[in-house]
Amino acid sequence: MTTARLSKIIDVLNQRQPDLKVVTDSVLKGRNLSAIIRTCDAVGVMELHSISDHAFFGAHTGTSVGAHKWVKTLLRKKITEPLEDFKQAGYQIVAADVCPNSKDYREIDFTQPTVLVLGAELEGISDAAQPYIDYSITIPMMGMVESFNVSVAGAIILSEARRQREQAGLYDGCRLDSETFKKLLFEWMQPVLAKYCQKHQLDYPELDDEGDVADPNWHQQVMGS
Repeated sequence: MTTARLSKIIDVLNQRQPDLKVVTDSVLKGRNLSAIIRTCDAVGVMELHSISDHAFFGAHTGTSVGAHKWVKTLLRKKITEPLEDFKQAGYQIVAADVCPNSKDYREIDFTQPTVLVLGAELEGISDAAQPYIDYSITIPMMGMVESFNVSVAGAIILSEARRQREQAGLYDGCRLDSETFKKLLFEWMQPVLAKYCQKHQLDYPELDDEGDVADPNWHQQVMGS
């Protein structure tokens, strides 16, 4: 490990936005999913909920360029599950959806706790999601096509969310609680060791100034316990 890598990870964690979430509503194409994950990482989104009846997550790692390592992806079978949780937690839920009552995406206040729902490539937002949607939003089009590809639309909308949050100073200081920050710092710096600790239900050891385990005898102590 190096101090440069540790510094980079700390800088990224300091700009994560714990109250900006993304839900993909049956977006099944791997390239689209991975592109969305990459955008999530770029704007500081920590968590993506992927709704699908399939038993796997079809991320195309060539498109995401490893971004899936930095964005927590949760697989859900029903969209009502995460949306109900977010609604109860006080989030505004906005959906990219071309419909008569859609608002220009720039009219939304993205500095508020927000969930962005991105619909399937052909069907759009599902009927099951509609009761939870506070605002349907659209990106004005100047050509003949009606809408952007879902991953492109997600990138445009999340870039606007980032712009608003930057102006509001929401990237100026760490917004994670100390426990979450410490947990993610260890998992990002020591992914193999983190999996070992999780498997054996061990507390994460302290890290030194270069991101290595501070106690040189920790491994022997663990193996001997």
